[in-house]
Amino acid sequence: ITNKVMSESKSGRHITFFNARLTSTISISLVLFILGIVVLMGILATRLSMYVKENMGFSIVLKENVKESQVKKLQKKLDIAPYVRATQYISKEDALKELEVELGENPKDLLGFNPLQASIEVKLRSDYAHPDSLVWIEKGLRKGTVAIDDIVYQKDLIQLVNDNIRRISFMLLGLAVVLMLISFALISNTIRLGAYSKRFIIHTMKLVGATPAFIRKPFIISNIINGIIGAFIAMALLSGCVYYLLTEFDNLYTLIDISSLFWVFVIVLLLGVVLTAISAWFAVNRYIRMDRDNLYYV
Repeated sequence: ITNKVMSESKSGRHITFFNARLTSTISISLVLFILGIVVLMGILATRLSMYVKENMGFSIVLKENVKESQVKKLQKKLDIAPYVRATQYISKEDALKELEVELGENPKDLLGFNPLQASIEVKLRSDYAHPDSLVWIEKGLRKGTVAIDDIVYQKDLIQLVNDNIRRISFMLLGLAVVLMLISFALISNTIRLGAYSKRFIIHTMKLVGATPAFIRKPFIISNIINGIIGAFIAMALLSGCVYYLLTEFDNLYTLIDISSLFWVFVIVLLLGVVLTAISAWFAVNRYIRMDRDNLYYV
């Protein structure tokens, strides 16, 4: 009977320990999943802002009767410029065809001549897609090229896009900081509960001469393992979310690729290790410093 009672007691302790560890791991994985979503949103916002900026640019309207050699020289100069991502030459005839598609009729039939001029469409690199850079670029082009009649760009639209991107970036940064603090608090509370249940064991280890580092080590290692397992669970959940988004929105393939998803996973794994290690360090230290009498009142 005694052996049976002892075996049942041990079995009960194993089940309780397993349930506590399972609960802790699931809690950590959900917190890391939320952090992973924030990191993924940050990467998507960065990629989207780059995509929008790199599809912005300006038009260089060429003078009438400009020589083909001058056009090629200007386009070659633009292609090697550090601020240019791509250029496209649009002849008078091509511009007329585009306008005909937009208007539904040919302006040349009404006016008797082609009112449009040849131009070069310039797409900027994302680092240069803001009004200050465009002013500097415009001055440089006007100063060194005689083939240019005018440089046209939507200054207000570019300023509006940059302002909105900056505003969204600050919002995401604030959200990331708040969620990081909340996540740290949640993980700390989860780990603190585990340390609380073993506070008398910690005190006993102190009595037999164990150093603080020796006492902390098993707790930190155990919680880091929980953090790694939780990180992999969070990765699986994130993979499912990304797969669903890609099946629902085909255009997201241009924003989400293997490399960006890889970095999200790396960050989630690092957060799982770092947050659990720091939380375990603080949680165990609290009970290491605590007197025996105070252990009954916490």
